[in-house]
Amino acid sequence: MSPSTSAPRTAPRPASPRSLLALLGFLAAVAVAAGLGGLAAGSAGSEYARLAQPAFAPPSSVFGPVWTVLYVMIAVAGWLVWRRVGWGRATTAWAVQLVLNAAWTPLFFGAGLYGVALVEIVVLLVAIVVTVALFLPRSRPAAWLMVPYLAWVLFATALNASMWWLNR
Repeated sequence: MSPSTSAPRTAPRPASPRSLLALLGFLAAVAVAAGLGGLAAGSAGSEYARLAQPAFAPPSSVFGPVWTVLYVMIAVAGWLVWRRVGWGRATTAWAVQLVLNAAWTPLFFGAGLYGVALVEIVVLLVAIVVTVALFLPRSRPAAWLMVPYLAWVLFATALNASMWWLNR
């Protein structure tokens, strides 16, 4: 496609105080999602250790650092898209996947509903794919920031499926 026929790109909003406050809002939203999961499953580490696990299951000490990095990336990705196009379909998809993310831990660890959590995490995977697809034309960096998260949730889906099977 030649430059004259390509779709016009909206320039990102400048880093104003409002924009920086919005970044804090995106970080806070992600922190709330993470915190809700943590509150609902305070004993996740000990429960994880006592479950039958597949050979590829990482030690529980891996999850905290990985999720910390991923949550920051998720927040920044949402903020980048918001800066470029404001609130719309892409940021709504971002919010939906974040709610689904927050729901998984209480289902798996809080309620011990491994099969229900498996169905939920598959829905989460679809929501992340939709979010990445909607982010891509709006902000390539934002879309790429979501890819490690997508990969980790794909891995977590395999782990959830294996643990459901081994502990049924």
